[in-house]
Amino acid sequence: MKDCPIAFVARTLLLALLLVLVLPTAVAAAEAEGDEQISYRMPPEPLAAIVDAPPTPLVGLSLDRQWMVLMEYPSLISIDELAEPELRLAGMRIRPRTNGPSRDRSMSALTLKRLDDLSEMPVTGLPEGGRIGDVLWSPDSSKLAVTVTDDADIRLWIVDVPTGRARRLGEHRLNAAGGAPVRWLSDSRTLIVSAVPAERGEAPGAPRVPQGPVVRQNTGGAKPARTYQDLLENAHHEALFDYYLTAQLHRIDVDGKTTALGKPGILWNFQPSPDGRFLHVEMLHRPFSYLVPAWRFPRRIEIWDSEGKLVHQVADLPLQESVPIPFGSVPTGPRSAAWRSDVPATLYWAEAQDGGDAGRDAEIRDKVFALAAPFDGQPRLLATLGLRYAGIEWGGETLAIVNEWWWKTRTIRAWRIDPSKPGAEPDLLVDRSWEDRYNDPGSPVSVVNRWGRSVLFTPDGGRSLILSGDGASPEGDRPFLDRFDLKTKQAKRLWRSAAPYYERAISPVDPKGRRFVTRRESKDEPPNYFVRDLERARLRQLTEFPHPTPQLRGLQKELIRYEREDGVQLTATLYLPPGHTPERGPLPLLVWAYPQEFKNADHAGQVTDSPHRFDRVGWWSPLLFLTMGYAVLDDPTMPIIGEGDVEPNDTYVQQLVASARAAVNEAARRGAGDPERAAIGGHSYGAFMTANLLAHSDLFRAGIARSGAYNRTLTPFGFQAEERTLWQAADVYFRMSPFMHAEKVDEPILLIHGEADNNSGTYPMQSERYYNALKGLGATARLVMLPHESHGYRARESVMHMLWESNAWLERYVKNAGPRDGAGAGAEGAE
Repeated sequence: MKDCPIAFVARTLLLALLLVLVLPTAVAAAEAEGDEQISYRMPPEPLAAIVDAPPTPLVGLSLDRQWMVLMEYPSLISIDELAEPELRLAGMRIRPRTNGPSRDRSMSALTLKRLDDLSEMPVTGLPEGGRIGDVLWSPDSSKLAVTVTDDADIRLWIVDVPTGRARRLGEHRLNAAGGAPVRWLSDSRTLIVSAVPAERGEAPGAPRVPQGPVVRQNTGGAKPARTYQDLLENAHHEALFDYYLTAQLHRIDVDGKTTALGKPGILWNFQPSPDGRFLHVEMLHRPFSYLVPAWRFPRRIEIWDSEGKLVHQVADLPLQESVPIPFGSVPTGPRSAAWRSDVPATLYWAEAQDGGDAGRDAEIRDKVFALAAPFDGQPRLLATLGLRYAGIEWGGETLAIVNEWWWKTRTIRAWRIDPSKPGAEPDLLVDRSWEDRYNDPGSPVSVVNRWGRSVLFTPDGGRSLILSGDGASPEGDRPFLDRFDLKTKQAKRLWRSAAPYYERAISPVDPKGRRFVTRRESKDEPPNYFVRDLERARLRQLTEFPHPTPQLRGLQKELIRYEREDGVQLTATLYLPPGHTPERGPLPLLVWAYPQEFKNADHAGQVTDSPHRFDRVGWWSPLLFLTMGYAVLDDPTMPIIGEGDVEPNDTYVQQLVASARAAVNEAARRGAGDPERAAIGGHSYGAFMTANLLAHSDLFRAGIARSGAYNRTLTPFGFQAEERTLWQAADVYFRMSPFMHAEKVDEPILLIHGEADNNSGTYPMQSERYYNALKGLGATARLVMLPHESHGYRARESVMHMLWESNAWLERYVKNAGPRDGAGAGAEGAE
């Protein structure tokens, strides 16, 4: 007889508790290997050399498309830098020493490149050794605003573009704890900055003796929440959050003149209006929460004038702890407030009409409102939506495109509206499933207007748009540009990327849309920038970045298609080492994947890559192991499909095993991978997949699982694309949790996890408890906890050690594995 839900949940939780608490203690004395802390190790030189290769610079186009800024950045940082003290508060990670984010990526050098003659000049004058953060073009492209972090502060610098010389602007210590601290005004001479209050004083110290217990109480209202990390925990955390997030806004001109704006507050967002006369400001305030992160704290949405005086309060939103779990649920009240980009000063926002509950039936989900300066009237209704609001693209007084979406049906819609005619019937432009990549019409191309704001590109006065898309097809992605007639709703193809290149449009460089900056690459040529003349079919190269890893030049890459046993079409990219020939026989095989949920089987089978893309092989990439003699099957589709009213995860394990079996069989059929020496690996949800495949199949000789979650009872209010709670689908949570099936794992598994993982659901405890269960049950398992690392790894020492562990694991248990014990299931292995 099937368990009732309550009994099933009780049995599940009891089993979890026994495995977590009892088994590790019972077997500790009998475990021969023991536990230890070891020093960081280095992987074989071919792996280390690729990781240490200088990355290709990032590129930023000026708003007038006359310049580029090339931004160099280090591949990885040192463990010394990563180990600096940080505060983890309300879902945020703050470096207290600098009052900024603790884990942001910084740049080391800037170079300006003039597009007309391709001359380059380095930016000079920035402090040596400073970490470059934000790089912002002024609206007229004559200057760059640059934030630089030193040992104690974040400061503002200005770069004169024609000369490349930088100088520090003002004496303010910038406050970047809540986000980017600098905004340009449209005059290109004035900036608004978020600064540490001058008289702030010392940070609050932790009390030596607790003042009392931390008490949490609920009076009956449902307050479900996913497993957010780094939440506030006590009054001291609240005081620290208040201290480090409190900021003072200043207006500063390029000559250094400064004016304080308004009063200090817990600044969450600020944006000047396009004409520069007003500020949209959002401030957080108490009461704080120990259940949800800062973005759900109480918030005032205000409009200030240019002197910092309050002009209008849009809303004072309460604490949002009761947002329902179904995907598409949102907080109540005004949200997503922003300035219209195409007019001087009009603020707009969305408001839920269904209580924010996506699980409730409703004909109208959202309404979009706007309020223009001087903000003394009533908001105007711009749009009424049957699905959830997803943003607006502004084109002018009579043209805007409103987007909406809905999770259950995977639907996206785009409506053309006339902002000058409130209440006028909108015109439907797009109504499709976002899973259907083959029929994606593309997205409108944008340009920058005189205020430095993004607006729709309409080369013929608003009669048509230019659409840019991936161009997904059975032969792979082929990006395109179309001219879309807004009246006839017909698209005319202007250009399409052609083999052997993968090329996509970045931005138009003339008002008629005849020339575009593009980014072009091929299997053996790294991405570089060009100007493409669509009419003359000519190319002019702008950059000449070299191949970052020439040792992988000539790698063999093939986009392959094959079929699952239930008829679902699957795809993958198969890689072989440079110079490998079929005569040498099949290679040990590394399969690296990440499952994805679908509502339509045909959409799940669509090709999602291009055979002509260049592969940037970084520390995260399984392609590193081509240098060690492996065949790599990268990103084989592992679709979990639930059509109609069926939820995908109801048959997660069966579909996962079937997809993996099809992938291994196809690699074997092609003579590329040896099915008797195959490994499975993945990161995050891919780690979850890895553990499940080792538990429910005999397809693989070993697995590598990085930063995963393995016990879904610890994420009871949903995970990944599962929106049902544990109490609604207890059997699904149990069947999908590798922790609950640890006794079935009879292949070696390497677990790697950052000790400071901040990803929702992948607490480090997930790997620790799963390892304890495997150890208690006698499995071959190894757990590597990387100090100070989060969900993605940043320190060179950590990455090198991770690769050392992974290579050693594969060498021992896959490449040099002996015959399977017993008959072995090989590539035909099943649950």
